[in-house]
Amino acid sequence: MSLPRYAEYKDSGVAWLGDVPAQWNVSKIKTVIKAIDSGVSVNAVDTPAGDESVGVLKTSCVYDGTFRFEENKAVLEEELSRVACAVEIDTVIVSRMNTPALVGAAGLVKESRPNIYLPDRLWQIHFQNCAPSFVHYWTLSPIYRYQVEIACAGTSSSMQNLGQDQFKSFWIPLPTVDEQSAIATFLDREIGKIDALIAEQEKLLTLLAEKRQATISHAVTRGLNPNAPMKDSGVPWLGEVPAHWKVVRIKDVARLESGHTPSKQVPEYWEDCDIPWVSLNDSKQLAVVDYISETAFKINAAGLENSSARMLPPGTVVFTRDATIGLAAITTTDMAVSQHLIAWCPSPRIDSLYLLRVFNFLKPHLDSLTFGATIKTIGMGDVKRLVTPLPPVEEQREIVQHVAVETAKLDELRHCAEHAIVLLKERRSALIAAAVTGKIDVRGSVEALVA
Repeated sequence: MSLPRYAEYKDSGVAWLGDVPAQWNVSKIKTVIKAIDSGVSVNAVDTPAGDESVGVLKTSCVYDGTFRFEENKAVLEEELSRVACAVEIDTVIVSRMNTPALVGAAGLVKESRPNIYLPDRLWQIHFQNCAPSFVHYWTLSPIYRYQVEIACAGTSSSMQNLGQDQFKSFWIPLPTVDEQSAIATFLDREIGKIDALIAEQEKLLTLLAEKRQATISHAVTRGLNPNAPMKDSGVPWLGEVPAHWKVVRIKDVARLESGHTPSKQVPEYWEDCDIPWVSLNDSKQLAVVDYISETAFKINAAGLENSSARMLPPGTVVFTRDATIGLAAITTTDMAVSQHLIAWCPSPRIDSLYLLRVFNFLKPHLDSLTFGATIKTIGMGDVKRLVTPLPPVEEQREIVQHVAVETAKLDELRHCAEHAIVLLKERRSALIAAAVTGKIDVRGSVEALVA
């Protein structure tokens, strides 16, 4: 889409903002703020409030730049007298206290919710002589985020607070109210199209992930020959396997090793370290790679010798047993692991890559074995009882090669979809920024739409 610029521009008077259309004003946001309401934090349960009950918003209600009232918690009955500031239409909800990336996040309220109230970490901003929808789009622009970052600089790196006086002093370009509404209408239409395309790509990512899992699951449980005779595996959740396969406990074909963390009270164990040590800090990496060589932390020989951690050889298959269960990878060098991981050193009866694919397949089953209220874990008893289908080694390698070819195709499609989402989000951000700063003139586009 090619849109014209305004006929004439002027210096905004704000160095980092640059020129704005000649007929626009540049003012502090306080000039169009009628009131700022603050809520009260009350005790609530984790489940959302029903239609007839009272809820208090979570700060996550504006995390994605929209307002989602369903992100709330039902207020306890004894706390009902303390709630304050019900959600009202045509206001903007702002997160005044949050992590650096989320402080200042805002969403537009498009429908009053008289039974949903604000906590003390959210503001509800009422406006006068402006279009709230235009202000909301302004909060999605880089010029707003820049001011939030400057205002919160120097505060905690993990949790930051935005003061009302700071917020009120933010600069905002302001065309006439009618033009603000026209810009918001244009952005509603165009951003809606972009969001629909993003949603399609995200749906594709979900389907590709499901297809990938199904490809692996079918290969390691049914094999590659669709005409192979089948037999009952004797394991309810596994079902049938090819008749010439065995079904064995994993610990019978791979040596089971549990990990350990050298004492953090002994600094010498964590100095001049050169032994890779796989811990929960590597979970994100394990979620996307088949092989692990780099680790977030390392230990030294003294730490290894004075703990129950053991050096594991290359080709060991490790998976997480705490927090996010079942993330797995193969080690590529001598390594040790923390107590939050399980390690399997395969015997000649099972190929490392085949065992890895088995764990890819087993992840949903591992999730079903977890327990724990805060940090989920899986017990060693259940780990020792884990079973695997066991084809002949040569057939295992054929399965591994087949899975590699098929998942590579799916991974390429996934990469394309992820890249498309990045480009669409960049386009979304650029379009909002150009519209709310007057770099493009959308009035003709809106007039054509109305006509």
